[in-house]
Amino acid sequence: MASLAVLFNEVIEQIFQIKLSTGVGIGVELLFIWIVTLISCYPIADSKWILNFAAVAKVVIMVSVGALGIYHAATQGLANDFSGTAMLPKFDATSLSYISVILFNFLGFEVVATMAGDMENPKKQIPQAIIWGGVLIAVFYLFAAFGMGAAIPSSQLSASGGLMDSILLLVGHHNWFVILIGLLFMYTLAANLISWSAGVNYVALYAAKNNDLPRVFKKVSAKNEMPIGATILNGVIATVLVVAAPFIPNPNIFWAFFSLNVVALLGSYILMFPAFLRLRKIDAKRERPFKIPGNRWVIRLMTYIPLVLLILTLILTVFPLNGSQAELNSKLPILLGTIVTMVIGEICIRHAEKQVKEDSERK
Repeated sequence: MASLAVLFNEVIEQIFQIKLSTGVGIGVELLFIWIVTLISCYPIADSKWILNFAAVAKVVIMVSVGALGIYHAATQGLANDFSGTAMLPKFDATSLSYISVILFNFLGFEVVATMAGDMENPKKQIPQAIIWGGVLIAVFYLFAAFGMGAAIPSSQLSASGGLMDSILLLVGHHNWFVILIGLLFMYTLAANLISWSAGVNYVALYAAKNNDLPRVFKKVSAKNEMPIGATILNGVIATVLVVAAPFIPNPNIFWAFFSLNVVALLGSYILMFPAFLRLRKIDAKRERPFKIPGNRWVIRLMTYIPLVLLILTLILTVFPLNGSQAELNSKLPILLGTIVTMVIGEICIRHAEKQVKEDSERK
């Protein structure tokens, strides 16, 4: 949430050609965070139109970038080398550190499982959603990525401003179309967070109900049973981060926050895959809405391959590899942030255990 709030400000500056002061920038970020937080306190069904329009907006953005890229390539040539050799991955420290982003884009499909109770036939609909969603995302992202690559040399693309930089270069000048794409992009940032919050907040609520998180995560709305405890805490944590952002030495705050988010998420998946394998052994007969097919060797491959990839990715993302000053400046805040996150997590778990003990003693 904090990383997208920072990106939201950057897009405002790009499309309106202004420079926000630190105070105004923080104010806009806080407004973004708390609008998303308040909307997330209501059932996902109430904001379905927000998510549906966001899907349309994404398609418009990606088709526009891809189509403009094809036109740019046909009229002015390509800004990058799209030959087979150039498209192959490089195994230097910089390239390897971005593997985390690639894996990050593959994670999150399973969050839709938290909404299985709202589906008519989750056994059929969830696999369909994952397969068709994966195919469509791949097509649209590759199309948009080509458009960006056609316009801007890869060395000049920034982690946060690449999309709007591409649009500006492809269009050739600042006009109403650039502003329209920017506004649609800003809208999708907020809508993405609403859908994301719906999944992770329910997971936090479930953990708290099983006494793995403090009681504050158990708080739900009396009206609609939404996990308002986790939702408000998300907003509070994002608020602290954006207020502290001006004091962080990393020159790319978006990437610092986003990388910390990626590391925390990938770290949780390291435990998820072995847990999946363990449940297949000890709880195989339980009736489930849907089940991944395959014999034990297929299941083991599906467990250990991503597990190894996740561990390697975390090492490449967090630990400095070449010792350069630039790498230290970008990775040390992420490493320190990861350590702080783990410490806070352990404190939360111990506090939850203490609460459970106190409750049992009262009884």
